[in-house]
Amino acid sequence: MHLLLTSDTHLPKRARELPAELLEGIESADVVFHAGDWVDVRTLHLLQTRASRLVAVYGNNDGPELRARLPEVARAELGGVRFGAVHETGPAQGRERRCAERFPDLDVLVFGHSHIPWDTTAAGGLRLLNPGSPTDRRRQPHCTYMTAEVTDGRLGEVRLHRL
Repeated sequence: MHLLLTSDTHLPKRARELPAELLEGIESADVVFHAGDWVDVRTLHLLQTRASRLVAVYGNNDGPELRARLPEVARAELGGVRFGAVHETGPAQGRERRCAERFPDLDVLVFGHSHIPWDTTAAGGLRLLNPGSPTDRRRQPHCTYMTAEVTDGRLGEVRLHRL
């Protein structure tokens, strides 16, 4: 199962449109995760029409219309792997411990907010993935998103893509 992970698209404030490479990846993925800060409802509609399956949450910059359509936390079991998505996880220091305590029933947590790519594993085994942002690199050298594979009930290769 092929997954695409993105977050913090901030359209149309940070970019006018999503990068072509990301859109192509969305169309070829089995499941797309978006960890919030859409800003524009049109981006949600775009992903809903292009993604085979969308697992998505709202972020702190998302207004009432997006909050009415999306949860704060989303969960999905995919190929035997228990995934969750949330926008904010707090400061980097102590993140693994806090998330493992908050989400003891998950194998993988996809999150956003910082625009900083992140891939770590908490002491109890929870994998934390932040794909960064495909439209607003902030202090990072590149805009980014991630892809991942689920095979035989396990999370396989996770790849960070630079745009």
